[in-house]
Amino acid sequence: MLVSPEAAGRAPAWPCRPAVGFLHPLEVVKDADLDLRAKREILAAWASDASAVEDRPSHRWLLGTSAPVPVSEVLAALRRLDAASAS
Repeated sequence: MLVSPEAAGRAPAWPCRPAVGFLHPLEVVKDADLDLRAKREILAAWASDASAVEDRPSHRWLLGTSAPVPVSEVLAALRRLDAASAS
């Protein structure tokens, strides 16, 4: 019998796939192969506290990326995505 992560006392897996191949959040915004929902999902995961770098709370390191980036750059990418989708 399979037991869900929640029933086993663990947090559910993040629904977002790893951001393999992206070096910077703006690359997510510019990716022509991703739809708006997928871009927002990746950037939200990148901005999440779950991606925070230990002892560097102002940086985020998303699974699949090569290095941490400042959370301010992730949030700027989200704002750019919002502005582009509004126009």
